[in-house]
Amino acid sequence: MLAYDGVRLLDVTAPLEVFSTAIELGANYELRVYSPTGNPVTTSVGATLGVSGSFADLTDAHTVLVPGSPKLPAAPAPAELLDAVGELADSDRQIASICTGAFALAATGLLDGRRATTHWRHAATLARAYPRITVEPDALYVRDGRVLTSAGVSAGIDLSLAMVEADAGTELAREVARDLVVFLQRPGGQSQFSAASRIARPPHDPLRALLDDIVADPAADHALPTMADHAALSVRQLTRLFREHLGTTPAAFVETVRLETAQALLEAGESVTQAARRSGLGSDESLRRVFLRHLGVTPSAYRARFRSARPEAH
Repeated sequence: MLAYDGVRLLDVTAPLEVFSTAIELGANYELRVYSPTGNPVTTSVGATLGVSGSFADLTDAHTVLVPGSPKLPAAPAPAELLDAVGELADSDRQIASICTGAFALAATGLLDGRRATTHWRHAATLARAYPRITVEPDALYVRDGRVLTSAGVSAGIDLSLAMVEADAGTELAREVARDLVVFLQRPGGQSQFSAASRIARPPHDPLRALLDDIVADPAADHALPTMADHAALSVRQLTRLFREHLGTTPAAFVETVRLETAQALLEAGESVTQAARRSGLGSDESLRRVFLRHLGVTPSAYRARFRSARPEAH
C-alpha cells in the first residue's frame, strides 16, 4: 500500500482489513504500507499512519495498492507517488487503485488504452482529463489485465474481495465477507446512489423547478414536450439546459429518478407491480429492463436482497 500525506484513511484501512482478515482465514498474504520517505504520514482526517518503509524499499511486491485523496482530482498527485507508480508499472506486478487513486495511475499513462473507474463524482473529470482512458462511471471496480481500479472509498472493499477471490478462491473470500458483514458481490453499481444527491442545483430557475416536480411526482407525465411546456421552454432549449447543467438528457434523468423511486418502494416492501406503477415505469417488464440495464439485477432479486437484510417489523 502506497501511503502519502493527505491520503484518505478509509482507502488505506478498508482494503488492508480485507486482506488481513483473509490472512487470519488462511490466505497467503503479507501486508506492508510504504510512504515516500519511510516516515509516518498524516491522512486526510488528521490521523497519523505508521508505515513499514519508504517507496524505495518496495521491490518484491506482487500487488501494489494506490489509495486516493480528496485533493487528487483537482491537484497534481505527489511527485514521489507518481515516480513510484511509474517505476512499478514497468514490471508485471498487479497494480490497483482505490477511489481517486485512479488519477495517480492515469497521470503516469498506466491507464491509457484501458478501461477504468473512479468515484462517481470525479468520473467525468477523469474522462475529460485523460481521453485515452475508457471510464466506466457506474462500475464498482474494473479489472483490465494486471491493472485494477475501484470506485469511491468503500468500493475498495469490493475490489479487495474480488482480488482475494481470484487469489484464494470463492469460499475463503465468502468467509472474509461474512466476517466483515459485507456483500461478497454488492448488487448494482454506483447508479444506486441518488440522482438528487449527485447533481448540483442548476442556476436556471425553470429547470430547477422542473427537477423538483420530477422528483416530487415521478409517475406524472414527464414526456419531453410536456416538460418543455411546464418550463416555458422549447424542446430544444430544455434539452440544451439538461446537457449544460446536468450532463444528461431529460429522458435519462426522468428514468433515473423513476428507477430510484422503484428501488425505494421495493425496499419498503412494495410488490414489483406496485413499484412499477407508482414509480412511473409502468409495467413489470419495463421495470425489469430498467433494473437490468442500470443495476444488473432483476427487481424481484433486488427486493429479496434488501428485504432479507432488514429485521422483521413487530
